[in-house]
Amino acid sequence: MIPKEIIKKVKLIEIRTRAIVNDIFSGEYHSVFKGRGMEFAEVREYQIGDDIRNIDWNVTARMNHPYIKIFNEERELTLMLLVDASSSGEFGTFNYLKGELAVEICALLAFSAIKNNDKVGLIIFTDKVEKFIPPKKGKSHVLRLIRELLYFKPEDKKTNINEALEFFNRIQKRKSVVFLISDFIDKNFEKNLKITSSKHDVIAMTIRDPREIEIPDIGFIELEDAETGEQIIIDSSNPLIRELFYQESKDELDSLIRFFKKNDIDFVDIRSDKSYIPILIDFFRKRSKKFR
Repeated sequence: MIPKEIIKKVKLIEIRTRAIVNDIFSGEYHSVFKGRGMEFAEVREYQIGDDIRNIDWNVTARMNHPYIKIFNEERELTLMLLVDASSSGEFGTFNYLKGELAVEICALLAFSAIKNNDKVGLIIFTDKVEKFIPPKKGKSHVLRLIRELLYFKPEDKKTNINEALEFFNRIQKRKSVVFLISDFIDKNFEKNLKITSSKHDVIAMTIRDPREIEIPDIGFIELEDAETGEQIIIDSSNPLIRELFYQESKDELDSLIRFFKKNDIDFVDIRSDKSYIPILIDFFRKRSKKFR
């Protein structure tokens, strides 16, 4: 039995994200993620200005008049959401926990997909694959995905991106659009991510809280690693410590960005203290220009 609180949250997310999809994202999504190719639709008489490369010579010979082939985009895609549910997603110092923000963004992407008649699937992972929902179409399916993301209680705390990628590569042979949503607090996943991106259209997305980037000057504070439980006490009034904390965070992000650029993997950096809507719009528009 699903608790009423979860049902209410699902409804609120549906109302919010579907409104954004209808107002902003549906066209952006369609223009950015193309179908598998072109499929034949019909033939018609040649008109001045038509591309002569599309002339159907067999029909032209029979009719003694030039005819051309008309093609439509073979639109149907599969969108796969690979979502990191490790314990670091339970952190948040502004309006959202990182995991809550991930759910809303997944809902936005999923509703955009079904509005374009695409399928959506879900893999929830920690240091193992904890949940797999095969791709399907339709509103009821998307609502199920949102419920699973909200209601799901992971068994493990740590992150293993390799496990998720290896599982995905085994079960999904057909080319898909893949959103890998994680804070990438992990190591040695680069090889498998390169393999995945060579077969699929991969977009890496981080969700970061500002307190993971810099710490305020508030004296002695205790920090705990959500995935390992390791605790340390630091003096945040020391400017050198604050600078070291910021620099380490920046270096980690810069290293990720270099890897993504080198391997032509699109990257979106979401901050929990800022609206994700203009960030995603900017990403979609830049990507659309890139593939024109």
